[in-house]
Amino acid sequence: MTFRQFAFNHVLRNKRIYAAYYLSSSFSVMIFFLCALFLFHPGIQENMIYDQAVEALQVAVGTVYFFSLFFVIYSVGSFIQSRKRELGILRLHGMTRGQLHRMFFLENITIGGASMLTGIVAGLITAKLFLMAGANILGIEQLKFHISWFAVLLTLAAFAVLFLLISVFTSGLIGKYKLIELFQSRQWQAEAPRKSLVLSSLAIALLLLSYCLAATSTAVTVVIRMVPVTLMTVIGTYLLYAYFSVYLVEAVKSRRKLFWRRTNIVTISALAHRMKENTQMLFLVTIISTVTFCAIGVFASIHRLSYEFRQDYLAAVGYVSKGNNPVERAHLQEITAELTARGLYYEQVSLPIKIVDVLEESNGKGKLQRMPLIAFSDYERLIAAAGIPFKDEPLSGPSALIMLGSQRERPLLRERQLVSYKIPGTELELVETEITSHVPIPEYLTLELGGSMEGKFSGLVVSDEWMNELPKAGQEDWYFAYYLDGLEKSEGIGIALTENGKVTYTAEELYAMTVSGTLFAVQTSIYSTMLFIALLVGTVFFIAAGSFLYFRLYADLEYDRRQYATMSKIGVTQREIDTMVTRQISLLFFVPIGMAMIHSLFAFVALQSYFNFSIAVEAGFILASFFIVQVMYFYFIRRRYLRNVRKAII
Repeated sequence: MTFRQFAFNHVLRNKRIYAAYYLSSSFSVMIFFLCALFLFHPGIQENMIYDQAVEALQVAVGTVYFFSLFFVIYSVGSFIQSRKRELGILRLHGMTRGQLHRMFFLENITIGGASMLTGIVAGLITAKLFLMAGANILGIEQLKFHISWFAVLLTLAAFAVLFLLISVFTSGLIGKYKLIELFQSRQWQAEAPRKSLVLSSLAIALLLLSYCLAATSTAVTVVIRMVPVTLMTVIGTYLLYAYFSVYLVEAVKSRRKLFWRRTNIVTISALAHRMKENTQMLFLVTIISTVTFCAIGVFASIHRLSYEFRQDYLAAVGYVSKGNNPVERAHLQEITAELTARGLYYEQVSLPIKIVDVLEESNGKGKLQRMPLIAFSDYERLIAAAGIPFKDEPLSGPSALIMLGSQRERPLLRERQLVSYKIPGTELELVETEITSHVPIPEYLTLELGGSMEGKFSGLVVSDEWMNELPKAGQEDWYFAYYLDGLEKSEGIGIALTENGKVTYTAEELYAMTVSGTLFAVQTSIYSTMLFIALLVGTVFFIAAGSFLYFRLYADLEYDRRQYATMSKIGVTQREIDTMVTRQISLLFFVPIGMAMIHSLFAFVALQSYFNFSIAVEAGFILASFFIVQVMYFYFIRRRYLRNVRKAII
C-alpha cells in the first residue's frame, strides 16, 4: 500500500467525521459557483439594475468565500482534536512529522477536490432552477441556461487556493503537539472550566445593558447604538458561555432533589466537564445564527416598502422647473406627448414653490438658510388629485407644517426639535407645529433640509394668508404633477430627461424630475437583490452552524461510546441511556439557537424604531421557520448518534 493509498483510506475510515465537512464545503462551493454563474450571465447586463446586482453579488461571492475559509479552518481544527490519539499511535509507530504533515495535506486535498467536484456538479444540476428563482426574485425576465466557463475556472481557482492554504495551516497545527499531549488529550479536555465571579457578572451586565439599549432605541439613537450594542452582545455572549455557565451548572448541582433524580447526575456532570470545550462552538453557533436571522428577517420585510413608496410618490411624474428655465415648455410637452402616445389618462396639477431666506432661531442661535414654501391650499390640491383622504387641519397665522419628502424620514422627524423662523427684512415669522400627514412633493424635487441624524424634509407648508403677506421678491419654482391610475404605468417615461427615473434638484440643473414607475422598478430590483443575497449567504451560515454542532458531537463519540458501554454493564437501561444522550444533544442544539433568537428579537425591536412600517410578522416567520428546521435537524442527528452509541453497547 502506497502512502497516497494510506492517506486515502484514512479519509474513508473517518468518513463519519468528514461527512459534515465534505457536505458543507460542497454546499459552499455550489453557492459560490451559482453566484458566479449569475454574476457573469450575459442576460444580467441587459437589465437596468446591472450595476446594483453586480455589486451585491460580488459582495455575496466574497462573503461566501471568506466565510468558507474560516469554516474550513475551524473544521480542520475539530478533526485534529478528535484524532489526537490516532495521531499519537501513528507517531509511536515511527511516522515522522514530515510524513504526518504529508498525510494531512493529502487528506485535505482529497476532501477539497471532492468538494469542488461535487459542488460544481450540483451547481450545474441546479443552475437552471437557480436562474429561474433568481430572475423571479429580482423581477427581471427569465434567464436562459448559460454556463460561463469563467465562472467554472474562478470557482476552481478560488477553492483550490483555499484548500491549499488550509493544508499548509493544518501542518502548522500538527507540529506544535508533543507525543504525550496527543495521548493525554481526553484527560485535558475533562478539566473543570475556570470560574470567575467578575467575568460572570460582566457577562450578565453586558447582555442586560445591550438589551436595554436595544429596547429603548429610537430612530435617532438606533444608528449610534448599533456598533456598541453589537460589541457588548458579542462579548457578553462569549463570557456567558465561558464563565457564567459554570455558576449556572453548579447552581443546578446544588439542588439535590434535581441533581440526584434518575440520570440527571450523569447528564449534568458531563455538561459541567464539557462546558469548557463547548464554549467556542456554542458562541460561534449563537453569533452566526443571530446574523442569519437578522439579515433574512429585515430583508424579508422589503415588500412592505412598496406601500411606503406609493405614499411617497403620489404623482406618477413630477417635474420642478426653476425660475427662468428656458427648456420648461419643451420638457412639459415631451412628457405630455409620451403620456398621450401610451393612451394614458392623466390629471395635471401645477403650483408655485417659493424659495425664501429664513433665519432659524434654535437655542438662541440664528442660522440663515434657504427654505421652500408652499401654500396650504396647494398642498390640499395635490393630495386631492391623488384621490386619498386629506387628514391635516387648516393652518392659521405663523403656524407651519414640516413638509415630508419621504415616509421613511417620519420616525426621525418625530424626534426632531420643532424650530421657529424669521424672514429677514420683514416682521413675518414661522413656527413648526407638526409634520404633514402626506408627501406633497417627493424627495429629489426640491431642496433637501435637515440631516441624516435629525431627519430630512423638503420645506414648509404655510397658511394661505401668511403666503399672501410674503413679499414677491425671491426665487419661485414651479411644480408640475401628473397623476395616473397606477404609478407602474409611468415606467420608462422621460428616458431622455432622466437617469434611472430621476434628476435631483441641484444648483447645476435647471429642473428636477421623478418618474415614479421607473424609480419603483429600480428600488424593487435593488431590494430584491439584497433579499436574494441575504437568503444565499444566510443559508450558508445556517448550514455551517449546523456543521459546527455535528463536529462537536462526533468529536466526543468514542469517549461517549466507552462511557455508555460502562454504564450498560452496571445496569443502566437502554432507555435511560437514550434519555441522557437526547438531553445532552438537545442542550447543544437549542441553547445557542435560543440565545440567537433572544438576540434577534431585541435587534428587531431596535430596528423597528427606525422603520415606518412593522417588521413583526416577517421577523416572527423567519424565527419560527429556522426553529422548525433546527428541530428537524436535531431529530435527524439524534437518530444517527444514538445508532452509533448503541453499537458499542450491543
